[in-house]
Amino acid sequence: MGVVGAVLGQEAEAAARLRVAAWRLRREVAAADEHWAFAYSMLHRVSRSFALVIQQLGPELRNAVCVFYLVLRALDTVEDDTSIPTDVKVPILQEFHRHIYNRDWHFSCGTKDCKILMDKFHYVLTAFLELDSGYQEAIEEITRRMGSGMAKFICKEVETVDDYDEYCHYVAGLVGIGLSRLFHAAGLEDLAPESLSNSMGLFLQKVNITRDYLEDINEIPKSRMFWPREIWSKYVEKLEDLKYEENSVKAVKCLNEMVTNGLIHTEDCLRYMSALKDTAVLHFCAIPQVMALATYALCYNNVNVFRGVVKMRRGLTARIINETNSISDVYTAFYEFSSLLEGKIDDNDPNALVTRKRVKAIKETCKSSGLLKIRNYDLDKPKRNHAMIIMILLVLVAVFLGALYRR
Repeated sequence: MGVVGAVLGQEAEAAARLRVAAWRLRREVAAADEHWAFAYSMLHRVSRSFALVIQQLGPELRNAVCVFYLVLRALDTVEDDTSIPTDVKVPILQEFHRHIYNRDWHFSCGTKDCKILMDKFHYVLTAFLELDSGYQEAIEEITRRMGSGMAKFICKEVETVDDYDEYCHYVAGLVGIGLSRLFHAAGLEDLAPESLSNSMGLFLQKVNITRDYLEDINEIPKSRMFWPREIWSKYVEKLEDLKYEENSVKAVKCLNEMVTNGLIHTEDCLRYMSALKDTAVLHFCAIPQVMALATYALCYNNVNVFRGVVKMRRGLTARIINETNSISDVYTAFYEFSSLLEGKIDDNDPNALVTRKRVKAIKETCKSSGLLKIRNYDLDKPKRNHAMIIMILLVLVAVFLGALYRR
């Protein structure tokens, strides 16, 4: 633990290190060609969490992953824009993989940062066309499969758990499969089985769908919802009823079943990560998975999911990013966060036995590795002197800048 950690704790030190790393990447990208500068700037605007994690990769693979993410984010922007008529939207989704080879292709849609992405998409396409053919082919193939799947669900509701898994496969499982292909194209990893890559994506997507219930249900214009009817109809007549205070008990039971459903993918995720050979790739893949399980632990049995935004504190996020460097770190984090979730299980919950079974499986897998450490992760907010944190961060930045300019 450094000086900051000694004074203010591990989370403050981790946050300081993360800010310096992010500053270095922004400085590096600012000196790049216009299209690459736009790509990384846009990545930071549309997904700060992904922009943080991508720092773990080397320049060539990082560029490919950045373009891959932005191409799929553009595809997702088309899918999400409810103002686009179905007869216009479906052909665009189905042909999107062809458009990425035409730097002059343009389709304006979306709002806020996503609209900027679409209006200046030629910058992303210029970057795509500079990638090696192995990366291009992987991105094209996943874009084709995802666009086709999105088109299928434009007129199809998520009724069953099987529908839920299929939708999550198209919008996230394919991301996991695509990333595995990019790692393989870079010569860093063996090509992982699609089933394991798919689970990596499904786990992340299901966490987001569960956590973002209130934001999505209140969105104007009305957003499509992807909680499966097979689950929520056990508790309420309409999905929106979960947000009303008089249904709090039912809502929490429904939430717990959603979390329990997502936990089924964790063992596949651990198998996938344990097979990775490259340290940077492991770091890149593991951070979102650990954060996802921590988010599930935070959301489980938590009625605040239906009252406001439930997110991990920044300091804990920074710790996870800084401390997830090896498979031992992954097993440790999965063990500790699953233990925290286990401590919240109410035996009166209708899915308590299944939840306990899945948590037990996670803990046994982690323990049997023989690689557990002690991190003492905590979901509760620590008490810190915020003024002191800000002061020390400013001093650290000043020292760093001073050393930089003396070179």
